[in-house]
Order: sequence, then C-alpha cells, then structure tokens
Amino acid sequence: MNSPSAEFRIIALCILVLHTSVLQSQLRIRIFADKSPGSVLFSVTVGEYSLTDSNGRIKTMRSGESAIISRFNSGLAVKTNNDPAFICDSVHFSATDSKASFSVRINSDVPQRQYYTGDLICYPDLGTVVMINLPDIDSYLAGVVRAEGGSGKHIEYLKTQAIIARTYMYKYLHKHTSDRYNLCDNTHCQAFNGVINDSLIVKAVRDTRDLVILGRDSVLIISAFHSNCGGETASSGDVWLTGQPYLKSVKDPYCNNSRNARWKKVLSLNDWISYLNKSGLKEKPDEVLKINFAQSTRKTDYMTGNFSLPLQKIRDDLDLRSTFFSVRVEGDSVILDGKGYGHGVGLCQEGAMAMAEKGFDYRQIIYFYFEGVIISDINNAVQK
Repeated sequence: MNSPSAEFRIIALCILVLHTSVLQSQLRIRIFADKSPGSVLFSVTVGEYSLTDSNGRIKTMRSGESAIISRFNSGLAVKTNNDPAFICDSVHFSATDSKASFSVRINSDVPQRQYYTGDLICYPDLGTVVMINLPDIDSYLAGVVRAEGGSGKHIEYLKTQAIIARTYMYKYLHKHTSDRYNLCDNTHCQAFNGVINDSLIVKAVRDTRDLVILGRDSVLIISAFHSNCGGETASSGDVWLTGQPYLKSVKDPYCNNSRNARWKKVLSLNDWISYLNKSGLKEKPDEVLKINFAQSTRKTDYMTGNFSLPLQKIRDDLDLRSTFFSVRVEGDSVILDGKGYGHGVGLCQEGAMAMAEKGFDYRQIIYFYFEGVIISDINNAVQK
C-alpha cells in the first residue's frame, strides 16, 4: 500500500486537546468498526457532498447520487453513477452545509444501511474499507444516547445519559488516536448508529451542552453504566482491577420492578457439579456438603465448603446476565436465581429511568449513583 495521504499524516500527528474551546468541531468516529466490509455504498440523502480523492480529483455529488467504494489491491476502486471507475489511496466526502446527510450500506453476511451527518473518509487497511465519520459533537452524542439508552424515555433520564456519554467522550477522546480516529462506534467505546430525528433526545443533548461529571479532583470520571443492578450496584473495586471512590456499592430501590430486575437459569445437578469439578472443586459429588449459595447482597465469589470460584468467571463461562445470583438445588436440578443485567458498576439505567418517572432530575439521578462527584462545564475539567 502507498504511504498515507498528507491529510491522514496530519490526522495521525494531531494532538487532541480536552477542552471544547480548542476541540476540533468535528469528531472522528470509525463506523462499522466491528465489520470488515470489502465494499461500501455511499449515498447522498440530503444536500450536496464534494468527493475528493487522494489524487486531487474533485466531484460534486447531489441528493440521490451514490458511489461504490471497494478494496482494489492495496488501494480503493471508486465508481460514481455513470462515471468511469478510478483508483486511489483514500476518498473524502465533504458535506457542503451543516444539514447535509448520507447513508452507508456495507456488503456483509447481513447487509446494513445506516444514516449519518457530517463528512466521511474511506481508506483501505488490512483487507477492509475503513470508514471514518466526522459528525459534530451534538449529533454524535444524540446518536450515542439513542443507541445506549433508547428512545421514548423521560427527558431527565435522557439528560442523564447525555451527560454520561459526553463525559465518556471527553475522557477517552485519545483512545484511538494512533489509529487516526477518536472513537469507534461499538461497545469497545460507545455504541453509535448514526443520525437520529428524536426531538426529545436532541433537546436533552442541547439542554446539557458542555456538562460532564468530575471527581473531587476535577478529573473526568469513569462514567460507567449498566442495564439493571438488581437492587444494589457493585463497587468498581470488586469488578475491575482498581476501585474508584465515586463508584461504590449503592442500594437501589428504584429498579426492582423493571424488565431486567430478575432472571433464572436451570442446570442439571450433574452438569453443575461437573462444571465445578472442571473449575477446581476436588470433592466427589457425594462429599459436597452444600451446593446452595445465597447472595442477598453482592459478593465476589461463589463458595461451597472450602472451595471458592469468582462469580465473574461463572458469569463468563455460563453466559449469565450478571454475577448477582443465588444457587439452590431442587431435586436433580440446580436453579440460578439472578438479579440485574450487566456488570453492576455506576449508573443503573432502569433505576435511573424509574427515578426520572418519579420526578427526580438529572442532577439528583447522577448524584445518587456516583458518590461525591460534581456536574460541571467541561472547561473546568483537569486533564490527568
């Protein structure tokens, strides 16, 4: 492959800064990051786009016009409407105004089409067409709120999710700098599926503009969240390698009647004992004094006799919804009675939704789940 274009060399060397006053107006988000498309269909949906390739070729594309971008040897082959195809190292679709938008469809086992605003940059890398979307911050955050929190929710919950998403964005803005973009669009960073038209989410992002969550040291927090805590959030030190003072266990009475508050998994007694044996239990089945295990408050390990096993390992091995479960034997079966969905650290989304419906505002919700934090303008954050 030829050396990167001058544009990409500049991107790779660019130093990203924290504060909004000096942050570039457009983010660089890798879209379809968990896919490996060999070809991409770009279509203008609103307005006009200017296509510029690495050789300096420029073409105006209007609403309804499309371009197919495909891997070709070490470069790209680009075909626009009835024009002849051409070969280049990269291609940049630039929006001519702020209202312009486009769609992208990728060729994969399950073809997908998604809609975006801002620019799109494409270049080849490791057998795939890499796509970098350049949306403005508010458009990106609105897309994240919808993807991570859903539509049709109370405005105070949506504001809460917007602040959490903005905090994450600024804290991890450097995450993929060496890859020539800021963040990716899957759960490795934050889920982002493109532009939205949900006026309530747009309002939530606008009404909380520049607000983030800071710790007592004015450093951006790890704005962790999960679907449902099962009535008690987890302390970060019990889940991850290091703990954070603002991510302590919190008793949560708000999520108990929510959709993901309870779950159950049934195994045969022989399968459960076999699993424990494979995990290091030495006793024979008839020597196991007690398999039952109660977890009324969160614990870190399953214990029977002198044997213990991290609950996180059991969750991963058996693909469970959470580590917050009890174990009981019923005849020839073992019942795993579970609570919650997710790692349990930080904000409980379903609890926050219930709080919003009960009249709590976004500040009260955030202060309930994150101990000793401050909601402040991003310009007051200290870079660490």
